[in-house]
Amino acid sequence: MSEKNGLIPHLVVKNGAKAIEFYVAALGAVELARMPTEDGRLMHAALKIGDATLFLCDDFPEYCGGVSRAPAGPSPVTLHWCVPNCDAAIEKAQQAGATVTMPAADMFWGDRYGQIVDPFGHAWSFSHPLTAEQKAAAEKVWAEQNPFGKKEVA
Repeated sequence: MSEKNGLIPHLVVKNGAKAIEFYVAALGAVELARMPTEDGRLMHAALKIGDATLFLCDDFPEYCGGVSRAPAGPSPVTLHWCVPNCDAAIEKAQQAGATVTMPAADMFWGDRYGQIVDPFGHAWSFSHPLTAEQKAAAEKVWAEQNPFGKKEVA
């Protein structure tokens, strides 16, 4: 199952069935497809998260030269999702088992923004736009706290 256009992240995880349960609980994902192997691992799964599609599969090191492709720690890649309410999205993910690595805060670039790491080692960030007044206040705070923030922020 795939779309004709667009970028679709494809995550490798340990315990794909549990990952699907987490993404349903934490992100409101809807399962579109699941293709298990005889031993119960998932060779492919497709989820709908908001307007986007996410693929995932279990780790199969035996087909990758004995090397695991699932993150052993936080992934260096962050999946970003623009949501109606950043704080609520982070709270929901945390209640489902995610670790908050950056609590939501108003950012000088004009978003309320925060980050989590899911139980499978994948980093996620969430944001929603600030009002003009909120952005101006965040820019002021940033400029006061950063040595190179003394210059005007565009």
